[in-house]
Amino acid sequence: MIKPSDSVEMLLEKYPGINSFLMKRGIHCIQCGEPVWKTLEELVNEKGLDIKKIVSELNRHYRHYGDQQN
Repeated sequence: MIKPSDSVEMLLEKYPGINSFLMKRGIHCIQCGEPVWKTLEELVNEKGLDIKKIVSELNRHYRHYGDQQN
C-alpha cells in the first residue's frame, strides 16, 4: 500500500511506471537522472494537489501489484 510518507526513491524502485503516472499529474520524481529526495506528500503538496486523491489513485492503480510480489 502506498502512503504519503513513502520516499520517492522507494516508490520508483517498487512500482514500475509510477514515474509516468505521476508526471501525467505534473509531479516530477527525477531530476538530473536521480530520484528526488522527498516524500510523496512533499512533492504533491509542492504542486498544490490533493495528497489523499493522489494516494487513492495510486493505490487503485497498483492494488494488485503487491499481490504479485508475494
